[in-house]
Amino acid sequence: MTDPNAIQPSELDQLPDRDPEETAEWQASLDAVTKAAGPHRAAYLMRRTLERAEGAGIALPKLLETDYVNSIPTSAEPAVPGDEAMEQRITAWNRWNAAAMVTRGSKYGVGGHIATFASAAWLYETGFNHFFKGKEADGSGDQLYIQGHASPGIYARAFLDGRLNEEQLDNFRREAGGNGLPSYPHPRRLPWLWEFPTVSMGLGPLSAIYQARFNRYLANRGIKDTAGSHVWAFLGDGEMDEPESTAALALAAREELDNLTFVINCNLQRLDGPVRANFKIVQELEAQFRGAGWNVIKTLWGTAWDELFRLDTTGALVRRLRQVPDAQIQTYQTRDAAYIRQDFFGGDPALVEMAKLLSDDKILECFHLSRGGHEARKVFAAYKAAVEHKGAPTVILAQTVKGHTLGEGFASKNANHQMKKLSVDEFKSMRDLLELPIKDSDFVDGVVPYGHPGADSPEARYLQERRAALGGPAPARRVHPVAPLPAPAEKAFASFDKGSGSQNVATTMAFVRLVKDLVRDKETGKRWVPIVPDEARTFGMESLFPSLGIYSPKGQTYEPVDRDQLMYYKEAQNGQILNEGITEAGSMADFIAASTSYATHGEAMIPFYIFYSMFGWQRTADQMWQLGDQLGRGFLVGATAGRTTLTGEGLQHADGHSPVIAATNPAALSYDPAFAYEVATIVKDGLRRMYGEAAPGEDQNVFYYLTVYNEPMPQPAKPSVQGVDEGIVKGLYRFNTAESAGITPPANAPRIQLLGSGTAIHWALKAQQLLAEEWGVAADVWSATSWSELRRDALEADAALLRGEERVPFVRQALQGAEGPVLAVSDYMRQVPDQIAQWVEQDWSSLGADGFGLSDTREAARRHFGVDAESIVVAALAQLAGRGEVKAAAVKEAREKYGL
Repeated sequence: MTDPNAIQPSELDQLPDRDPEETAEWQASLDAVTKAAGPHRAAYLMRRTLERAEGAGIALPKLLETDYVNSIPTSAEPAVPGDEAMEQRITAWNRWNAAAMVTRGSKYGVGGHIATFASAAWLYETGFNHFFKGKEADGSGDQLYIQGHASPGIYARAFLDGRLNEEQLDNFRREAGGNGLPSYPHPRRLPWLWEFPTVSMGLGPLSAIYQARFNRYLANRGIKDTAGSHVWAFLGDGEMDEPESTAALALAAREELDNLTFVINCNLQRLDGPVRANFKIVQELEAQFRGAGWNVIKTLWGTAWDELFRLDTTGALVRRLRQVPDAQIQTYQTRDAAYIRQDFFGGDPALVEMAKLLSDDKILECFHLSRGGHEARKVFAAYKAAVEHKGAPTVILAQTVKGHTLGEGFASKNANHQMKKLSVDEFKSMRDLLELPIKDSDFVDGVVPYGHPGADSPEARYLQERRAALGGPAPARRVHPVAPLPAPAEKAFASFDKGSGSQNVATTMAFVRLVKDLVRDKETGKRWVPIVPDEARTFGMESLFPSLGIYSPKGQTYEPVDRDQLMYYKEAQNGQILNEGITEAGSMADFIAASTSYATHGEAMIPFYIFYSMFGWQRTADQMWQLGDQLGRGFLVGATAGRTTLTGEGLQHADGHSPVIAATNPAALSYDPAFAYEVATIVKDGLRRMYGEAAPGEDQNVFYYLTVYNEPMPQPAKPSVQGVDEGIVKGLYRFNTAESAGITPPANAPRIQLLGSGTAIHWALKAQQLLAEEWGVAADVWSATSWSELRRDALEADAALLRGEERVPFVRQALQGAEGPVLAVSDYMRQVPDQIAQWVEQDWSSLGADGFGLSDTREAARRHFGVDAESIVVAALAQLAGRGEVKAAAVKEAREKYGL
């Protein structure tokens, strides 16, 4: 007797069964084994049977794949609520306006993409009509990662909804006038609409996973109930080739993120041609996602195929669909019925007989038009199954035709990604296909018109009613009016002003100590989000493990091996630390989610992500740009920084260039502090600017990059002179003069200004002593906390000058009246300090660690790069000799004395 709850063959209407009685016997045998010997024995026998079949060459789907048919059979599809005819008309208007917008813009040569939205229209429209929760719903609404190339369709819907007007559509990709639309989802350019930048392909899926994970993090920590939020990521099948697209699939499954759905538009085409010309991308993705533990739903064929599957009594059709490579599926899209009869049906007698029962129109309807991703009913069934599935994330593999409804000149053509416009005749054909009430006379001077049924039309009212029922417009970005976070207690920062006395402290440890104090703050401590890519012990952060806990949705289900130690490895469901393992990309995705929580969830969080400085910017600079585009706020900390401070690790660990990359990011405030009190001052000001009361004209949507070092050094007290804090924040202040350093230079001694950043200031201080004691030269030492902020200020002064405003760059103000030439030095490439050279009035020279790193002691590495104290002395003497202030022979004498 068979299980009455088992799926009956009649329900699987796309999988033929020639002998249902025999099938029932096999199922009964499996049930009997399960009952008598248990489910493990039954699973063992099934696996052995499948292995035997595969070894015998029997054509079965692989264990991680199912047949090339829909996961949800037609008979199991739920009815679509609402007015399907109305939704069809709304989608038609949106298809039209998306194509019209890009075509009208093509006369300006700004480009645009038509074919992507044409293929994916129903994937978006079904979600907007029935699933995507807006910001006015309970909680935070849903988070939508829109495929970048589909942006014209999203703008078209916003136009129909009354959120955009014709002038804005006509300014698609023309933003300089101030009323334009960015080409792709860019929150910095259109912050009321877009939440997430996605067109740097691969970053969208990675970010979506970590956003869903961060939603759970907020809930488990009791900061916000995010149960009502669902993350939807819309992706292209070609995009899945990007390594970042699939980098975190296992994380999503491991943490059972059933608040996450990937919708992959499988139109089988990437930018140049087929995604898998000789293979099947859908099957490949299914195996990849199933293997990672995801729930997979395939939505491949439209209802026109139902008749073909009913006729397939032998399974020949299912076998043939599994065999045909994707490129051939695309070819069928462009060929006539005779070709399809011969090529697809002609090789199997059973299919030949089936084809005799099909008209040419039926064959063309199936192979040209009918795809699961083009039917609201199929998409609705997939979405409903996805949001109702528990215990795992879901991926929907929806098959579509790229360029659908745009005409034969577009559909499935390899070049359609580069095709930017339709002709008037093609638009008229599209109008007839979509049954839109647009007259020939509306095409004035050959310009395609926008279409709108009217602000009070049934279509516009229906669209707005559906969105109101789901919580307001979408996509939408909202920055909730929240009070600035209170400043932490002053004592957390003031303790660093005293210095470390005789104790040697690395600035990495100073930062960690500061954070340890800040997370204890009663008002803001819980909002800190420490992020580390499996290097916490390297950075001295293990002391935070037992006090803050490492976040794990499972808590700690084991007894840690070091439980008897003070700083044991503690995981907790409400843990505060995100320890991501060895993934800078994943850690950055975490940071982005946390840094934008103020907008996404109305909860300001303070992330700090600490990493090897060499690997952070170098490996994930694209995500740093994504962070700036998404208006993120927080602290990035490049630890074990510098070209020469990390002894023994060598070329691949020696960072001499991260500040160069950071300087290219307009949202990054990059600092290279030398002392612990500078670190504290910068963090304090960063908290004020990003989370507190920003000064008039200050952009809060910035993030800070601090380089800190693993070299223990005495930490001096903050100089008690006016303007030190301003200099630290703006990038430059005088740390000491020769006289304040206890040096008594000879009368009329030549003088030089030594500018140092980070650990290099210690070499400058030693050089200051050598210059005075051995060469009779007075040197003042300046701490350059931020070369790039000095440059940014100077560029703004230049721009003001062009507007007729008089403004002196801060670097020039700071150095005004300083005697002698300037010699700048850092543990980075010379171009780091050289950023400010053109605004320094004094003679300029610089030293830096250019070239590849190497393994050796710090002293040897610094001598190798010519940045140690002795090298600074020789460079200073050479600069002074060029001015005639010391004898030229002194330079040669110094080189010989120091062995340079």
